[in-house]
Amino acid sequence: MTTGVRVPLTLADAHGRVATDLRVSLTDRCNLRCTYCMPAEGLQWFPTDEVLTDAELARLLRIAVELLGITKLRFTGGEPLLRRSLEQIVASAKELRTRAGKPPELSLTTNGIGLDKRVSALAAAGLDRVNVSLDSLDRARYAALARRDRLDAVLAGLAAAEAAGLLPVKVNSVVMRDVNEVDVVPLAQFCLERGYQLRFIEQMPLGPQHEWDRSQMVTQAEILARLRERFTLEPAAEPRGAAPAELWQVLPDADQPGGRIGVIPSVTAPFCAACDRTRITADGQMRTCLFSRTETDLRTPLRDGASDAEIAELWAGAQGLKARAHGIGEAGFVQPSRTMSAIGG
Repeated sequence: MTTGVRVPLTLADAHGRVATDLRVSLTDRCNLRCTYCMPAEGLQWFPTDEVLTDAELARLLRIAVELLGITKLRFTGGEPLLRRSLEQIVASAKELRTRAGKPPELSLTTNGIGLDKRVSALAAAGLDRVNVSLDSLDRARYAALARRDRLDAVLAGLAAAEAAGLLPVKVNSVVMRDVNEVDVVPLAQFCLERGYQLRFIEQMPLGPQHEWDRSQMVTQAEILARLRERFTLEPAAEPRGAAPAELWQVLPDADQPGGRIGVIPSVTAPFCAACDRTRITADGQMRTCLFSRTETDLRTPLRDGASDAEIAELWAGAQGLKARAHGIGEAGFVQPSRTMSAIGG
């Protein structure tokens, strides 16, 4: 079925960016109901026959890496640990080779529930590292945010990832006004003591429709101000580049060993100009951005017998139309109809 591509394709757009980082959603389902992501009653999940099979997913990943120049794969959800075949998907992806002849870098974004039971097998399959979501160390606040009392399971997952050698272990935390601002310093202390790399995230308009209020968002400046009440921070020496986080070096003192903390200011200081990402949803739709209002269907041509070259060219063409920026700060911005769990984080 495979046909040759006449010239090497890249996922370049009209603004000079080239995507080399693919975010791969494995499921829209989740075992939490985080307030900033979905309503308490949950969402209507994708029908099973609309979700990419393991074989379809493996083929798209091969096209991405071998024909389109992807070098990094991040598996997301929903909650990707709910995909029973996750270890097999990781192992298959690790067998791919980039244009430099190396396996792609493989990472996983997860809420951490059940990670302790599977992390050894995932590491053996070739997973390189994990990002674990943790918005509070206070049991009551965590349960209120996630609408599930699963803090102990998340902490067990973090410890297991460290023990399995998936380093550096990264922690993602969304900060919300009058909800968990008080957790900024305790989370930082917790991560610094353990060598985890903490990333605070400005809340983005990707949850239930019409519930995001910019005035209620805790900004990067506010997060840094809270951190400076306890820690001495210096900007990291290296440039941010295509990384979503701006990094600060925390100087050590008598009570903590120092380390690095990042803030992902997706609203107040987005990294759109250097973005190197492309995305596939669990139901086989290609998206150029979390906030895209349009998608390109890869599942239908995949199932209708399109060649690898045809799919690669479709993908590259759609990536070429990537918008200059997500436009959150612009007049007329409209939140995408899909929530984060249906897009993939």
